[in-house]
Amino acid sequence: MDNSGRLGPAIGLSAGQSQLLVSLLLLLTRVQPGTHVAAREHISYVPQLSNDTLAGRLTLSTFTLEQPLGQFSSHNISDLDTIWLVVALSNATQSFMAPRTNQDIPAPANFSQRGYYLTLRANRALYQARGQLHVLRIGNDTHCQPTKIGCNHPLPGPGPYRVKFLVMNDEGPVAETKWSSDTRLQQAQALRAVPGPQSPGTVVIIAILSILLAVLLTVLLAVLIYSCFNSCRSTSLSGPEEAGSVRRYTTHLAFSTPAEGAS
Repeated sequence: MDNSGRLGPAIGLSAGQSQLLVSLLLLLTRVQPGTHVAAREHISYVPQLSNDTLAGRLTLSTFTLEQPLGQFSSHNISDLDTIWLVVALSNATQSFMAPRTNQDIPAPANFSQRGYYLTLRANRALYQARGQLHVLRIGNDTHCQPTKIGCNHPLPGPGPYRVKFLVMNDEGPVAETKWSSDTRLQQAQALRAVPGPQSPGTVVIIAILSILLAVLLTVLLAVLIYSCFNSCRSTSLSGPEEAGSVRRYTTHLAFSTPAEGAS
């Protein structure tokens, strides 16, 4: 039943005026204040990390998402609309403002100031069936310039990060998914020194060991030099004038020596 017949008399308006008022109210509920763009469609999809068994699911500068299959089949979304992935720090999701034009899209170079940027530009044809995009790896492009819009630059820190998908056309945002849960990247394990000052006994032991090591290295160096010096002096150099050993042979013909006293 039309409520315009009840609304008009209640506020002193005629039937035609009340019908016009209801139409204006319906229009205002579908248009965002201060703009001429229809309200964005909210898709009840939460981006998810990929399966735990996938290698490289979480690294020092990347993480991997499941592709949002069949999540953009609404009649409000066309095949020509652009689907972006919004990457944001967890504490920057409340201040996120969807860009109205392509020129307003933040690049990774603006991440430190804004706390979010857009990357992985796609369309819904890529998310219709598995086979073209198996997973979405965020931060995987080490060659693109961070000032380039859509650059999938490595993430600058451990996070935590949250992501969502944003659909845009030439007139502005069309639809968006929900924010994901927090994602923390792996962190490099640094070697930590023993906390607290060293005891005097430990300092003495370290000093003695250092001196003994230095003495041992000095002795080894001296022995090496001495061995080389003696080896060089004891080595005789043979020349062309060096006489070789002569072996004497006795012939089979022996000459008898004249007897003593023979004449």
